Order: sequence, then structure tokens, then C-alpha cells
Amino acid sequence: MGIQLTLNKGKVPALVWTKDIEPEAIQQLVNIAQLPILHHHIAAMPDVHAGVGATLGSVIPTKEAIIPAAVGVDIGCGMNAVRTSLTANDLPDDLYKLRIDIEAAVPAGLCQHASSKIEGSMLGRAARAMDQSLDTIVEKHPALMKMQRKFNSTWRCQLGTLGGGNHFIELCIDEEQHVWVMLHSGSRGIGNAMGRYFIERAKKDMGRHLHALPDKDLAYLREGSELFDDYLEALNWAQDYARLNREMMMRAVIGVMQKHLPKFKLTTEAINCHHNYVSREAHFGANVYVTRKGAISAREGELGIIPGSMGAKSYIVRGRGNLQSFCSCSHGAGRRMSRTEAKRVFNRVQLAEQTAGVECRKDGGVLDEIPGAYKDIDQVMANQGDLVSVEHTLKQVLCVKG
Repeated sequence: MGIQLTLNKGKVPALVWTKDIEPEAIQQLVNIAQLPILHHHIAAMPDVHAGVGATLGSVIPTKEAIIPAAVGVDIGCGMNAVRTSLTANDLPDDLYKLRIDIEAAVPAGLCQHASSKIEGSMLGRAARAMDQSLDTIVEKHPALMKMQRKFNSTWRCQLGTLGGGNHFIELCIDEEQHVWVMLHSGSRGIGNAMGRYFIERAKKDMGRHLHALPDKDLAYLREGSELFDDYLEALNWAQDYARLNREMMMRAVIGVMQKHLPKFKLTTEAINCHHNYVSREAHFGANVYVTRKGAISAREGELGIIPGSMGAKSYIVRGRGNLQSFCSCSHGAGRRMSRTEAKRVFNRVQLAEQTAGVECRKDGGVLDEIPGAYKDIDQVMANQGDLVSVEHTLKQVLCVKG
């Protein structure tokens, strides 16, 4: 369908790829569009919904500045997917044991790896490779250490872990009956600490100018300042950590599958894409910082992942390089209601009904992730036919939630 709504109440327009958008999200887009650092326009994807300060599902190009709260606290959160040579017929009728063993191999929720497991392992070696650059950041901002309990060990023990909320690990079947592994996670506790720390520093840095902003969570850091450079350094570190976290989880999941299933190989290169991040790009005649908050890059020919809600379809897509969206597309279905509202409206019987045929938890602990709490992924995809083309349609058969 393409652009369905244009908001012209700010210094730049906001182009929206859906009419299914709540008033709070519209106001947030209008607020962002008031900022003097914006370039050309902002774009809102068809999964857009209200967030903290900035809307999820938004693409925000800024000149010589970055808004830390627009990036958010799950820096580098994103997706990883790979297709295997397995087919649906290779899977056992009962996937319960496979799910339980994946949950044992990949800590989820508040759990993490034991420190004894990290030392001398691939996880430990991967963590040590990131040590020096993290030390540089922490030396300049020691207050970061106070924002995460047991800071020095936790980030290592959380490498290769899932976290909670909407993070997941799934086995899916595509239209040709091939088995895919797909997972969703980010930079865990350390990314959260970095995000919260620099959001507060940005507010303090703006000082008396903070009151002039339409929302204090839109405080930004100016390029050329030491604080901006430090944030960019931390941001890049957290994005690298998030990508590595997904790679380590994928290794662990494949390892479990090798013990349970017939011999197989990976038949496509892994797709590993962020959807909460900043990238330096050229758009509409200027080099700008593009913040994708709940959006993925969809350059011409680029592969990406757009997951549906638990129990719904997901998509492997190829970007069309649409310039109006800053070569971006949605990162998923997008929430229709808050977690609190979902728990109030739905019950476990409905959760079981909406996840029928999927081996997953069906208890009250994941009720806020029920498919009914999300927008219709098919409608989201219909709204962005000018942004991406569908390469594969996936259906979940196993889902691990935090």
C-alpha cells in the first residue's frame, strides 16, 4: 500500500506506512518532528506503536546529533535466522524434549550462564575479545559500573543468553517444508545499563535547553562533544555485543538440534540484523545518523527478517531500497496492546488456542506475548509491499520464550 498517512505538524513531515496507529504514537511522531536536528522527514513503519519518547517502528535521520532514548535501552536488539537441510518430516511428532533441551542450553529470562562455564569456553574467548574496548568506555564513565549488579562478570555470563519479554528462539517451517532456526535478542543487561546511563547524561547535558523539548526523553547529544563520542563508542560496542550474543545462541541451538535430529547442514548464510540501532548513512543529499527504533535496514537486495507474534507467521524478506523509508521496513508485527492490558484481556485457555500446533510454554508467565496482543502480521506485510518483497514465509512449530 505504501504511505498512508502524512503528518505535517513539525519542522519536517512524518510519513506513516499505516492508518492503524494509536493517538499516543501519532503525538510522539509529531514531537520528534519538532526537533531542529531532523533531516528531510521521519518515517514510521506499519508496525508502529508508542514507546518511551520515540515510537517503536520509526526511522529517525538526524544531523550531527543522536537521541539516546530513540535508540532505547535494548541496544542492538535484532534477529538471526538460518535455514537447514532438515525438512518437516525430519522432526519428531513431539517437540517437547527438544524445547526443554534448548531451554537448558540457552538461559532465558533472568537466568545466565554460570561463571565456571564461561572460563575456557568459546563464550569466554569471545568475551575476552571485547574486554579492552569495554575497559576504555568504563574508565571514562565509571558510574556505568554502578548501574549493573556485578557489572564485571554479568555481561560475560549473559553472552549467549536470551533474556525475557518478546525475545525468543523458534524452529520454523517454510513453504518448501525446510526447517529454519530463528532467534531474537539484544545486548542484555549491559546494553540496558549503557542506554539508561547515556539517556540521563543527555538530559543533563542539555541543561536549561531541556525544557524547550516537546518531551524530555528526546534529549540529544551533539556531534563534536566528548560525550557524543563516548556514547557512539558505547553504542557500537553494545551493537557488536548484541550481534555476538545472537551468534553464540545460534551455535548453542544448532548443537542441541544435532543431538536430537538426523544429520544436517546449514543451507543459507545466517541473516543477522539489528532493529534497535544507529547507522551512519547518506540520504537526500546529506550524511546523517539514522536511528532505526524497531525497524530494519531494507536496502535494495538486502535480506531481512520480519517475525510475527508467537504462533503466527514470520517472513524472510528482500529489501526494495525505498528511499522514502530511508531503505527500511518493519521489524515485526508490533504490539496492539500493552503487556498489562494483554494480561487483563486474555487468559491461558486463549493462549493455548492461539498457539495451537506450536510447542511452547502456555502458562500465565507468557500471557503478555499472546498473538492477540499484536497487530495482524499479514496486514503489516500488505502495508509495506513497496518496502520489501517476501522470499520465504515461515510458520513456527517450536518457540522458546524468556
